[in-house]
Amino acid sequence: MEHITPVLRELHWLPVRQRIDFKLAVLVHRALHGQLQQYLVENCQLLTDIGRRSLRSADVLTCATVRTRTRLGDRSFSVAGPCL
Repeated sequence: MEHITPVLRELHWLPVRQRIDFKLAVLVHRALHGQLQQYLVENCQLLTDIGRRSLRSADVLTCATVRTRTRLGDRSFSVAGPCL
């Protein structure tokens, strides 16, 4: 009986959790660059777009995160995407 891990490494496949994170990061990247539908773009706002003043950290692409009270809310795109 052989393990599948060496085969997955050879094929450059990611484990399921990392694959989900990668897909979510790609969606956030596309939302920040305006390549997704408007309702998804609205969920990913940069901190520099929200603030009133220009700060030194304006060069960093940091998303604003929404606070939720439940674990189910933490899994939504508007929370999980910017947190990632």
